Amino acid sequence: MKDSSQISTSTSIRPVLLLLIPNFGLGGAQRVFADHARLLAGPYQVTECVFNLDLANKYETTNELFDLGIPGGGGLLAKIAHFISRCQRLRHFKQTRQVAISISHLEGADYVNLLSGAGERRVLCVHGSKVHDRNIRGMLGWVRRRLLIPLLYRRATLVVAVSAGIRAELIAEMYLPASKVQVINNFFDDEAIRQQAALCPPPPYAVILAGYPVLATAGRLAPEKNLLALLQVFAEVRQRVPACKLLLVGEGEQCPALVDRCRGLSLPVYLPGQHAELAHAAAVLFAGYQSQPHAFIARATVFVLPSLNEGFPMALGEAMVCGCPVAAADCPTGPREMLAPATNPPAKPLRRAEWAAHGVLLPVISNPTTEADDEQAWVDALVLLLDDNGKRQKLGKQAQQRMKDFTRDKIAQEWFALLEGMKSDLE
Repeated sequence: MKDSSQISTSTSIRPVLLLLIPNFGLGGAQRVFADHARLLAGPYQVTECVFNLDLANKYETTNELFDLGIPGGGGLLAKIAHFISRCQRLRHFKQTRQVAISISHLEGADYVNLLSGAGERRVLCVHGSKVHDRNIRGMLGWVRRRLLIPLLYRRATLVVAVSAGIRAELIAEMYLPASKVQVINNFFDDEAIRQQAALCPPPPYAVILAGYPVLATAGRLAPEKNLLALLQVFAEVRQRVPACKLLLVGEGEQCPALVDRCRGLSLPVYLPGQHAELAHAAAVLFAGYQSQPHAFIARATVFVLPSLNEGFPMALGEAMVCGCPVAAADCPTGPREMLAPATNPPAKPLRRAEWAAHGVLLPVISNPTTEADDEQAWVDALVLLLDDNGKRQKLGKQAQQRMKDFTRDKIAQEWFALLEGMKSDLE
């Protein structure tokens, strides 16, 4: 990636498109950001912009990079100063480079994008629920939900939600005009995913995936993924299917707590770097960060997604492209839209397994009063899937069929149509 801190002020025949995100990291939004950066680099002169480079970029790109070089953290006054500096520096960059369209990903970047306007069209890409996100809490959460988002997001040219559920929330709960909010789902590069899926996982995971029934999940090990609840479910599944193993692909801040919970549940753990022979005795295998996770997921018996909330989950879609049968919490938002597109969210939270058209929807395990029954619904559904190869094959094929609606080419046309309309408005 080229550093554009000293970029020439000359303009290109192709319109300048700025993509903005707070950090690179390993989250789903960062993956979508990288996908968009590659997708849009053909018809547009794309510059990727980040607040700072504190987190390493795991995604390759040939686009220019503009690093604002302004750190986060500190007290309230420091954060305000950093925010003002980001807006000022980004506005200067937009003016100097004659940016035609700026697209921001994640809420922090949205505010900077909106308040650094220099005459360009400003698009906000919203990746997750603002209503159900448990990180939006307290007084600051109230301010964000009731003041900042409803007032500032109206200044955008357009808000793009990655799922219909998010769009509905933004209109009903954040009071955004319906005309300003459009849905463009995340896309999945079938060919690239299948190429990765054909690769052999490193030892000892290849042997484990070939020799045991394996429940697998992939993504950041964070509280919103609800993996502590999954461990409790898995402990009960293992009592009925003793050979079963659980594979966690990814890294994150909750890893130590997950290891401790495994030990509390008497589930032997395998950690990256340990002797390969220990993997056979382990119940839960931590694979850590993997640059080619599809090689793992494609070989899993069942992919599981127990999240408390999502946007339009990349890991779930990639498992479906791989033809892996999937079981997901009916959380806001995304899983129902992907697995049961002909249905509406239930009036009350799901309390049983729903064998949907393209996978299994299950209760969100978060309510203490229904926790035992919700866990049992998960256990019964997963045991049934582990025991029924025919059902797994059918669900895997149905999952693959569904993902034809979210191919790179199909979603690209939606983005190009949106941006071309904005570009024509500028001419």
